Amino acid sequence: MDAYHHILVGLDLTEECPEILQKAAAIARVCGAKLTIAHVIEPLTFAYGGDMPIDLSEVQDQLQIKAEQELLRLIKNADCQVEQEHVLVGQPATELHHLASQIGADLIAVGSHGRKGFALLLGSTSNSVLHGAGCDVLAIRVKRKEA
Repeated sequence: MDAYHHILVGLDLTEECPEILQKAAAIARVCGAKLTIAHVIEPLTFAYGGDMPIDLSEVQDQLQIKAEQELLRLIKNADCQVEQEHVLVGQPATELHHLASQIGADLIAVGSHGRKGFALLLGSTSNSVLHGAGCDVLAIRVKRKEA
């Protein structure tokens, strides 16, 4: 088996992101692979059904700026070399598949919360990324910290 050459890490900007990034970075170091990170913001028109008669573009722009700042903070605090970072707007699985294809990623790494019951039936981003990916997908199991 060949080693991975380019790993794309999809991050949802929750508190588990540093753990996900560290695990993906460890794999990248072992393989000598490039590491790219991405966050996907769902368009507000999708989130609100597109029926609202107000202009949400300014809010969308602010969400994008905040996500870019958070990715840069994660990179700064991580002990890893990140080749590129991307903030995309769209459906997460679709955007990650497209970006992986564009950059030639041979592994997509995403966090998985190990949902059960109704949450499992409704699906998750990691499950959506798995189906339809043109490369390997690694679901990194993370546990939510208890309050």
